[in-house]
Amino acid sequence: MFDQTNTFEPQIVTKPVDLAVKKNASPHWFFLACKRPFDILFCIVLFPIFLVVALALLIANPFLNQGPLFYFQPRMGKNCRAFRLVKFRSMRCTDKLSRSSNDPLETDRITPLGRFMRKSRIDELPQILNVLAGDMSLIGPRPDYFHHARRFVQSVPGYRERHTVRPGISGLAQIELGYIEGHDATERKVKSDLHYIRNAGFRMEMWIFWKTILTVLLRRGS
Repeated sequence: MFDQTNTFEPQIVTKPVDLAVKKNASPHWFFLACKRPFDILFCIVLFPIFLVVALALLIANPFLNQGPLFYFQPRMGKNCRAFRLVKFRSMRCTDKLSRSSNDPLETDRITPLGRFMRKSRIDELPQILNVLAGDMSLIGPRPDYFHHARRFVQSVPGYRERHTVRPGISGLAQIELGYIEGHDATERKVKSDLHYIRNAGFRMEMWIFWKTILTVLLRRGS
């Protein structure tokens, strides 16, 4: 799903973010007040599971997934600022990222254990650390690789506006469209993300949460 490099360049998009989408249709204040505390509480509940999985992978990695346990990559977050997303590494390491925003996923680099982690979504579990740090939410627009996102800000209508909220581990575009590649598919993703921002509330949040659980349990997608 993602390129596996460990480089991070803390840059930001200097052009101010247009908050028109949020101002014109901001969600109910009570939902906004509850969202962040729920994110924190849920991640605290998941934290022991994260530790157990990390220990198991630490033991298995030398045999099935040689290399570092974690993988870090710059992603574009709220207000188009870069943050360092963390995942369990599922691909062989590379010194240089060569895949462009329109290139297909380098599936040949996925390790045997990594393929299982991606199918079960275990590789996403460390992102609870990003949520606890305040860079992400459990649910919101999925953050893109920062250097690809900088291009999309300039070329995809509405792309900047999707960053008026914290990015999410899961989101409406993920459950509706699945994995997205390329400029045209990103335009469809942005439409879905903006729909989420305009209509965010308890009902929308619970529906996305339920569909995400089903996706994990049924092991759908990559």
